[in-house]
Amino acid sequence: MRKVHPEFAYQSRELGGQIDGILGDPPNRKNYDNMVNALVGEYASGGGIEDVNMLSFALVDHIEFSNPKGLLAESEEYEQGDPALVFGMASCVGAEAMRMYAAIENSFPNLARQAIITAFLYKHPRLWDDEDQSLEQLAAHDDGDDVREEDDVADEFSQMFDQDRGGHGQ
Repeated sequence: MRKVHPEFAYQSRELGGQIDGILGDPPNRKNYDNMVNALVGEYASGGGIEDVNMLSFALVDHIEFSNPKGLLAESEEYEQGDPALVFGMASCVGAEAMRMYAAIENSFPNLARQAIITAFLYKHPRLWDDEDQSLEQLAAHDDGDDVREEDDVADEFSQMFDQDRGGHGQ
């Protein structure tokens, strides 16, 4: 299992939620396909919403990955990376999807890099490990030094209402 950047883990979970939300319950595949096709068309024409999740949603059903290990390595860094390298590790199937892939490489290279990796992580959840961000895990290493008594008020806050010392309200 490989650790991925927390933002990629988040985006992957968001993509899953978005897919489930569009499919609905019971699943409406026609509605889902219409949404994906509309997004693919927008991105293929050089436009589209500049959003990692929307772009990964447009890619997820059309993309194939040729270098999973390389994509996992790229998933360790969210902001920095080589878009051309990531584009070389994947491809899209279908004429419209191929036009989209070429267009996003030109229009949104960094965003597309992130979207490709997000789609990869969504489709291959067993290859990576999400860092535990639960409250229990975050509290495990908390030494409690920021805990105050309930009636303890910070000096700055209490001075705001102290008419004698602060000079306010006179």
